[in-house]
Amino acid sequence: MIRYTLRCADGHEFESWFQSAEAFDKVKAAGGLACALCGSDRVSKSLMAPALGAGTKKGDPAPATPPETAPMLSAPNSPLEAAMKALRERVEASAENVGRDFAEMARQMHEGAVEDRPIYGEATREEARSLLEDGVPVAPLPWRSGRDN
Repeated sequence: MIRYTLRCADGHEFESWFQSAEAFDKVKAAGGLACALCGSDRVSKSLMAPALGAGTKKGDPAPATPPETAPMLSAPNSPLEAAMKALRERVEASAENVGRDFAEMARQMHEGAVEDRPIYGEATREEARSLLEDGVPVAPLPWRSGRDN
């Protein structure tokens, strides 16, 4: 496993683990990287120094367990990042994640076909544009789903 420090075009830094350097390249090429704070897909590896062990003598046993694992994201570095984290926690605690059914559920609620309730989920740009054109009140959240990050 390789831990990379990633940085988005807006300067937010966060960490993520990848199986290998090739795995990082594949995820990036497939468009699967996004800033955990603002959702930007313009993400690259930050400059970083490799973490090298102190070395072992020939014949010394390898460590039995991997080194300490870090969380997927670093702690917030600014008041804005802390506020974004708090907003995400509040949304996830008070609304239902309907996943890829978001556009359909939002439309049904707007039309009165199902009970109105707080929801969040995923929609394509085309679906979101169609909802807005039809007067369905929706707004993008400044992060992507946990499944994508």
